[in-house]
Parts: sequence; structure tokens; C-alpha cells
Amino acid sequence: MRSKTNGYRLFNICNIAFIALLSLLSLYPYLNTVAVAFNDGRDSMLGGITFYPRVPTLENFSTLLRDDSIVRALFVSIAKVVSGTLIGLIVQFSAGYALTKKRLIGRNALLLYLIVPMFFSGGLIPMYLTYSELGLLNNFLVYVLPGAFAFFNVIIIRTYLYTIPDSLEESAKIDGANELTILWRVILPLSRPILATIALWTAVMHWNDWTTTLNFVTKTSLHTLQFKLMLMIKESDMIASLVQEAAQRGEADPGRVIRVTPEGIRAAQVVVTTIPIILVYPFLQKHFIKGVLIGSVKE
Repeated sequence: MRSKTNGYRLFNICNIAFIALLSLLSLYPYLNTVAVAFNDGRDSMLGGITFYPRVPTLENFSTLLRDDSIVRALFVSIAKVVSGTLIGLIVQFSAGYALTKKRLIGRNALLLYLIVPMFFSGGLIPMYLTYSELGLLNNFLVYVLPGAFAFFNVIIIRTYLYTIPDSLEESAKIDGANELTILWRVILPLSRPILATIALWTAVMHWNDWTTTLNFVTKTSLHTLQFKLMLMIKESDMIASLVQEAAQRGEADPGRVIRVTPEGIRAAQVVVTTIPIILVYPFLQKHFIKGVLIGSVKE
């Protein structure tokens, strides 16, 4: 018994050490990026930055946020994430709930019809022409409506709803509840884990998306934060190349201190674009670990 106890303790120690090492290896790239973002650009060019900045500075962030349009783009991105996630949850959960009903006429044919677009797409040009006919070009709705329905998420929601016992719905019907009451008072409370998961996926998708702005939006007032930051990165690369060419021709002042580099701007961009998701994730994480049928009748 004692040998088993010692072996179990040894296993726990090795397991904890392995998980700690794995966590450190996973966190190191991001911590290194944060350190570069808060470090002086000229010092970062020397290399050797690990977990902390050697020469702390906020120049990278001040350069990144100096443009007034960045604030407007931030609000556009927040509005896009909030509205897109809310509408996406409503549409996808409604579709998943409807597809669980055996009395839905043509359910199998509808499933087959919806599966096909998951594997085949018309491409960018037909999509652009379709959005143009619908009046979505240079329209805020182009951020919300096309991504409101994701059949992959619908399948996951549908599979999850199948795990809820039919006896709950039958009991509610015996008590006189209608379909909307059952959905609101029975199904939705039990679906918090899957709703939190889909909400996180949808919010991350909307937050990281910048290609929609690139392809379908030309109004600067509708530019998102990710698209603006991408433009700033391109501009910083161009400026860095011009400075390098000037230095090679002897036109640049060799004594000038360059405190901001494209690498620092790029690291600051990563920090700015990931912090909101990092802050939101803990509030949704608690729903992931809850049981599927807490407090309900088990069959």
C-alpha cells in the first residue's frame, strides 16, 4: 500500500511538472510578444528579449493609437462583434432547435441542402456580385448578415440538444407550456454551455476578421480595427524600407534614435487585438465546465 502511495505521488509530481512545462512552452510566444510590444524598438533589434522588456516604453502603443480613426475603428469592431454574435446565436440556435424536431417537414432534405455549401463555394467574385445586388457593399450589415448562419455551429447545437431528455419537454407540455415557453424556460437554461461555446467562437471570428473590410468596404468610417492595424503594419514596413534605403545612400542621420520598429508595432498589434478576447474568455469559461443537465430530471 505504501509503495502504491509513493508511486501515486511520484506520478502526480511528474504529471504536474509536465503540464507546467507544456503551459510554459505554450505561453512563451505570447509573453515574448508582449515583452517586445512594451520594449524600446532599437533595443529589441539587438535580440535577447524573453519574458520582460529590457527598456520599457509605450512608444509602440502610442504610435499605434495616435491616429484618431483608430478609436472610431475600435467602436466599429465592438459593434460588429456584439451585433454579429447576438444575431448569430439567435439564428443558429433557432435553426439547430428546429432541426431536432422530427415533425419538421422535409428535415432530411433540408439538412442535405445545407450541407452542400459547407464543401462548395462560388468564390469571391460571385459573392461580391451577390452582396452588390443586396446593397451590402459599404454597409455595416455586411459584417453581420453573411456570418449570421454557420451550419457547422448549427450541427454542434443540434447534437447538443439531442442530449436533453424528451421527458423534460413532455413534462412541460403536461403542465400547459407552449413551444415558446418550453424553449425559453427549459431548453435555453440547459443550453448555456453550448451557447457560451458558440458565442466565443463567433465573437473571435468577428473580432479577427479584416478580409470583409478589404473586399467589401471602402468607406473609411466603416473600417474595423483589425483592418486599420493591418494598414498601419504595411505602412510601417514601407517606412522602415525607406529609412533603410536612405541610410544606405547616406541621407539619413546616423545619430538618430529609432525607438519604433515594425516588429514593435506588429507586437503591439497582437496585444491590442488579443486582450479583448482574453478578458472575455474567463466569463464564458465557467459555462464550459458545468454539467449538461444540472438540476434536471435524469432518464
